[in-house]
Amino acid sequence: MDRFDDIPEVALDWHRAGKGAVLATVVQTWGSAPRPVGSQLAVSGTGEIQGSVSGGCVEGAVITEALEAVEDGESRLLTFGVSDDEAFAVGLACGGKIRVLVEPVGKAVPEALLADVVEKRAARVPVGYVVNTDSWERRLVGAGDFPDRFRGDRSGFEDDVVTFVGIHNPPLRMIIVGAVHIAQALVPMARLAGYDPLIIDPRGAFAQDHRFPGEDIREDYPDEVLPDVGLDARTAVVTLSHDPKIDDPAIEAALASECFYLGSLGSTRTHAKRVERLTGRGFTEAQIGRIHAPVGLDIGSRSPAEIAVSVMAQVTQALRQG
Repeated sequence: MDRFDDIPEVALDWHRAGKGAVLATVVQTWGSAPRPVGSQLAVSGTGEIQGSVSGGCVEGAVITEALEAVEDGESRLLTFGVSDDEAFAVGLACGGKIRVLVEPVGKAVPEALLADVVEKRAARVPVGYVVNTDSWERRLVGAGDFPDRFRGDRSGFEDDVVTFVGIHNPPLRMIIVGAVHIAQALVPMARLAGYDPLIIDPRGAFAQDHRFPGEDIREDYPDEVLPDVGLDARTAVVTLSHDPKIDDPAIEAALASECFYLGSLGSTRTHAKRVERLTGRGFTEAQIGRIHAPVGLDIGSRSPAEIAVSVMAQVTQALRQG
């Protein structure tokens, strides 16, 4: 299976193994391009590939250019689909158009720079890769330099159409407290949406592998688990146990963190009691106001699966519109 999420790591490994490596990145799209800006393909000097820039439409042409880049050490910008005829020739839908940046590792992209990207990604530190396509100068930036781009996971050219910013955010995570029926529906939805779920529940009857096949389940209280996990701006926390002894430690940890979403199951009356407890523990009105409760968008959900849909929709709204 192709490794779509660790293309910089693959390219660095190939380069260090002496195979030669090229990173191809989608930097612009128009119309019906099949892969979003920021999508990457790694090509080794021996013709191995990982990832995708078009779902197969233009990979052949990009690979040819990449192998030439391994030899000459030059970066290049490729454009496919300038006209309908050309779009058809390379397999793009009629009118589609993409622009791909091809960069050989070592000769154009310094090994140390790519290694820094890989290191930051491993440490869950947001990092931006910036390249000037006129001068071919390259540098790394933090989330504070392009906050809107990092927030929206939005790689792309700046207004000068020369400076490309490639966003490398940590993978999305969802911490689900309470291995209840709603969680059983929510976990696969979260996975489909690109989240790495973690289920926490100290109750052995709920925290069972057969209820969540192949998932990471911790049979413990949140305050025993979360300090080692860490909560950051790429993490959503959903509490579903409906038991204050289980939910409250997770809520308190989330309120003290930069997590982008915190939602808690319970009625309006239940939440009022929750607010009273949190106020007594020193949390401010502004902090408590971050909690989405009752959890999920109000779409008239009744069944566990419908509630999970409403939660997933609200999480997505918080991520993309927050």
